[in-house]
Amino acid sequence: MTLPAIRRAEPAEAEPVSALVATAFLHLPALNWLVPDSGARLETMTANLRIFVEHALEHGHVDLVDPGHAAAVWLPRTGPLPEPEDYDKRLADAVGPWLDRFTALDALFEANHPHEPHHHLVFLAVRPGHQRRGLGGALLRRHHAVLDEAGVAGYLEASSPGSRELYLRHGYRAHEPFHLPDGTPFWPMWRPPAGEWGGAG
Repeated sequence: MTLPAIRRAEPAEAEPVSALVATAFLHLPALNWLVPDSGARLETMTANLRIFVEHALEHGHVDLVDPGHAAAVWLPRTGPLPEPEDYDKRLADAVGPWLDRFTALDALFEANHPHEPHHHLVFLAVRPGHQRRGLGGALLRRHHAVLDEAGVAGYLEASSPGSRELYLRHGYRAHEPFHLPDGTPFWPMWRPPAGEWGGAG
């Protein structure tokens, strides 16, 4: 099997990376609740996700499978991390009439976020048509090697049973899910450094 070419994304690629993540996530039930208008969903989510992608490009790490078929967006939470600049205004501009839903999501994520030092996998996205080809796993292994060498844990919120199973195979441990107001679950998942659990991936 040929390994995909993975490189670090450049700041100028914030828009295509955001569009990639939004496109890959469109099928998720959570997006139906966040943006009830299906016709506005892709544009709204791309604008929303761009806030976090730009933040990670400045303060974290974005790995990209050439030529843009998959991306992993990481933020280090091993010390103080500033919020995205002008976050409240940018969020309101991005999501418009659904601001209350996005602020509720933010509050839910914050309430369930661990306090121990870790790197946060904010997004792992594979473009439709290129899924189930090992691209997500390759991106995970790439950054997990960095985490294991540094002795740092990984954390994420899985948004579907399928993604939860993927992360379980890569050494994450699932905790009890938390839920959106409509009942849609997210699974908080924690991956200790390899030396603490004896695995790889």
